Amino acid sequence: MIKDTIVDGFNNAPHRSLYHALGLTVEEQARPLIGIVSSYNEIVPGHMNLDKITEAVKLGVAMAGGTPIVFPAIAVCDGIAMGHTGMKYSLVTRDLIADSTESMTLAHGFDGLVMIPNCDKNVPGLLMAAARLNIPTVFVSGGPMLAGHLNGRKRSLSSMFEAVGAYSAGKMTDEELTEFEEKVCPTCGSCSGMYTANSMNCLTEVLGMGLRGNGTIPAVYSARIELAKHAGMQVMELVKKNIRPRDIMTAAAIKNAVTADMALGCSTNSMLHLPAIANECDVEFDLDWVNEISEHTPNLCHLAPAGPTYMEDLNEAGGVYAVLKELADEGLIDTSVMTVTGKTMGENIANAYNADPETIRPIDNPFTKTGGIAVLRGNLAPDGCVVKRAAVAPEMLVHEGPARVFESEEECIAAIYGGKINAGDVVVIRYEGPAGGPGMREMLSPTSAIAGIGLDKSVALITDGRFSGATRGASIGHVSPEAANGGMIAYVQEGDIISINIPEYRIELKVSDEEIAERKKNTALKIKTNLSGYLKRYSQMVSSADKGAIINKK
Repeated sequence: MIKDTIVDGFNNAPHRSLYHALGLTVEEQARPLIGIVSSYNEIVPGHMNLDKITEAVKLGVAMAGGTPIVFPAIAVCDGIAMGHTGMKYSLVTRDLIADSTESMTLAHGFDGLVMIPNCDKNVPGLLMAAARLNIPTVFVSGGPMLAGHLNGRKRSLSSMFEAVGAYSAGKMTDEELTEFEEKVCPTCGSCSGMYTANSMNCLTEVLGMGLRGNGTIPAVYSARIELAKHAGMQVMELVKKNIRPRDIMTAAAIKNAVTADMALGCSTNSMLHLPAIANECDVEFDLDWVNEISEHTPNLCHLAPAGPTYMEDLNEAGGVYAVLKELADEGLIDTSVMTVTGKTMGENIANAYNADPETIRPIDNPFTKTGGIAVLRGNLAPDGCVVKRAAVAPEMLVHEGPARVFESEEECIAAIYGGKINAGDVVVIRYEGPAGGPGMREMLSPTSAIAGIGLDKSVALITDGRFSGATRGASIGHVSPEAANGGMIAYVQEGDIISINIPEYRIELKVSDEEIAERKKNTALKIKTNLSGYLKRYSQMVSSADKGAIINKK
């Protein structure tokens, strides 16, 4: 306990004097000190309500006999950062968040933590910190946004990005575009589809680190405030029982997360974040697990952008626990794993049920018999690349076409809006990987432009960068090795034929070995030399995408 090393004894009188400077009473100093890691800020829509969540957590901790102390964590809004230099600063914050949380926690000796994240890199960054610190910890997120409503249909941020493509193609008027931008994001919260933020908040439940409803209760529901109070109370139980994150986030729990990912149809970014979380838990994440698990895990949900349902619908259908119950009844989930409730996953989901078989398909009537994500390998990506196959049109599951090669996202977007991409093309965007970007930018703008102009069922896109969870179509990211590290994607030339076969997990550049060897002799890699600050350090230390884009420990 903190009082043993910082509070008790004459030698700790200076520490106590500083607690008094904080206004902490002698009684508060004698209780367990609980760090409340609040990601509240006023620029991220998913975080603007976290002040309310933070106050509710503090109340819960105090009600249960602890002393809550708030400190901050940063967060980037991927939507606002999208399509410009700002996106280089999205993925890289995951490690800043983990490092700064570690620093604050160990510097001040907290007995337990409640993590309050919500958006894309903020959730995995704090999960990484929880595993690294390994003191009793509970997560409670800010919750998802409600869907927008236009012309009798639910809409979301992915609809907005696709509307830009439709507008550029002359398919939408100025007035219609303005109506979209005013209505698609109607409340605070993480964007309303199964994008990265919501994927990771749902998987936090599956990992056992969040209470029921953490991933799905909408941000504007009062039930979210109640959940926050319960999270504050529950961390005190974990402190008493000394239940720690690595007791919970075991190899079995991480495999459960991959399984649930397949059923939920989560963002491909989970294939960066789960390996990074596993790394902090000292669990070796094998990317081949993805296809092995996918082969026997049906896809039960088609939330936006894959389909017409949203997080509010998943919540009403029974949430993550209802999905886990469907999987557990078929023996696909290890129900023996411990969770922050102090009970096993099996005990948690015993009474869960599927209240809406359209939002959560029953296990015997899935959308597809295989999972929502696939890892492809071949000479173009010997270490793997990732696609959200649940959001790929059936006619694009197998595709072959000529490469259209771009050295950056900006070049590609200009070509798309300039009408230079044709049906059948395979767009290649390179030098956007973790080290080469640096920062592995999301490619929602080009994928949405392709969808918006009506080419998502005839054009594929391949990159060593990554995609937003809002992306749909044959969008294949995380190509490893990346171009900056001499990966094959660096040697693709305009017009080369690329073959994609998602059901068989294959991706091939149809160029002879002799020709490839010749290109490697005569092609200079385009390494950025004008970097400075954090991006320079990050580019020098980051691993490849297949390893989770982690900071190399060596």
